Amino acid sequence: MSDAAETTAHSMTEDGNAAAFQFEMVSPEKILVSEKVTMVTIPGEAGDFGVLARHAPLLSSLRPGLVTVTPAEGEVMRFFVAGGFADVCDNHCAVLAEQATDIAEFDRAELEEKLRNLQDDLAFAKDDTMKTLQVNREIALAKARIEALDLAA
Repeated sequence: MSDAAETTAHSMTEDGNAAAFQFEMVSPEKILVSEKVTMVTIPGEAGDFGVLARHAPLLSSLRPGLVTVTPAEGEVMRFFVAGGFADVCDNHCAVLAEQATDIAEFDRAELEEKLRNLQDDLAFAKDDTMKTLQVNREIALAKARIEALDLAA
């Protein structure tokens, strides 16, 4: 059996359904998810990765991007995270997000307008190194939000 087939087999129940594990995603403001899920896709710093039941222990920093959560029961959920950490161990996965927003709350026109305004702000900040760094970070986040919206579509 290949490694991928063995991993998939370990993530299935005896009746062939995907095994569930506990997933939690929190931001400084609130707990966004705390439930049994069958899969989570996370934007790790080194690339996206999927988590299934009985995943090997892992600690990863997160880059801005889309977290996709497949609950054991119910609809798939998608969230934009601005960064943070993911911890996987003992059939449990936790995402500690700097900032997290349900992707359904995004409005493309507002995001694109914010990006244009930030790009204008960058021109005015050219002589202020700290302001330039701050605006560049906000531009990167705005672009990542738009990209996440495209991925979720």
